[in-house]
Amino acid sequence: MAGKKLKTHSGASKRFKKTASGRVLHKPAGRRHLLTGRTRSQKRRLKGKSEVSPTQSGTIARLLPHD
Repeated sequence: MAGKKLKTHSGASKRFKKTASGRVLHKPAGRRHLLTGRTRSQKRRLKGKSEVSPTQSGTIARLLPHD
């Protein structure tokens, strides 16, 4: 008798991405509004994706079983 199917957490799938090597990436917070108060270098640093801390990557990887 087969067990239950694993479902991907829909909220996590919109926010995180797993790389081919298994690392978890996310988009850093702080690029939505109130950007006039931040320096150019701060805004540049927040561009793109960054790696999730190793402490949380295991938890997030569990929420994304098929990615």
